[in-house]
Amino acid sequence: MSILDLIFPKYCVNCKELGDYLCANCFSFLSFNDFELCLNCNRPSIDGLTHPYCKGKYLIDGAFSALNYKGVVKKLVYNFKYEPKFVSDLNNTLVNLFYEALIQKESFAEIYELFKNDLILVPVPLYLPKLKKRGYNQSELLAKGLSKRFGIPLFSVLERTKNTKTQVGLKKEERKENIKDAFKIKTTGIKDLSDKSLFLVDDVLTTGSTLLEAANVLKRNGAKNVWGITLAKD
Repeated sequence: MSILDLIFPKYCVNCKELGDYLCANCFSFLSFNDFELCLNCNRPSIDGLTHPYCKGKYLIDGAFSALNYKGVVKKLVYNFKYEPKFVSDLNNTLVNLFYEALIQKESFAEIYELFKNDLILVPVPLYLPKLKKRGYNQSELLAKGLSKRFGIPLFSVLERTKNTKTQVGLKKEERKENIKDAFKIKTTGIKDLSDKSLFLVDDVLTTGSTLLEAANVLKRNGAKNVWGITLAKD
């Protein structure tokens, strides 16, 4: 145990046991996601990929989620997003869970092997005032961790142009309208996304509307393939 651990002891976010933010017992309560959806029709997709009949020029090509957003996972994500004092340690824990879950998914592993020399990680951005208030973008921290684990470069090429309200409780058309025109490509950094294959990184997949809109913007700016990857799925 380090001196910092003595001064600022760690407690499990679920049961409050001293030692770490996720104790061995509560780790066993984690629920790994094995039920993927085609985000374009919101129907089950065995492999996480967009159905052949749902494909479109500016549509997302698939989505993979590591964990189910409930119980212990919910508490981990909440502390990660709203308790800055936990961020550094929790980021390492969550990145490890994210990585280990993704590599177990056959379709994801195949995509990674096929495109790994030409892949880019793109985090879903926060609205600037919200970013300044929180001090960090949780999706970008996850993306940075995955970048190191996979050896894939990260580029924050997206910018959030409006403060959208929560998608929870909104009908399908309301969700689309809420997130419409919420993203644009930054004027600095990589401008040419032509023929690039991207993993779009977010913390929680709720309705899929955010990933759909972000993928639309990326593809309209030249991206060849866009797959969403999220830490958890609600």
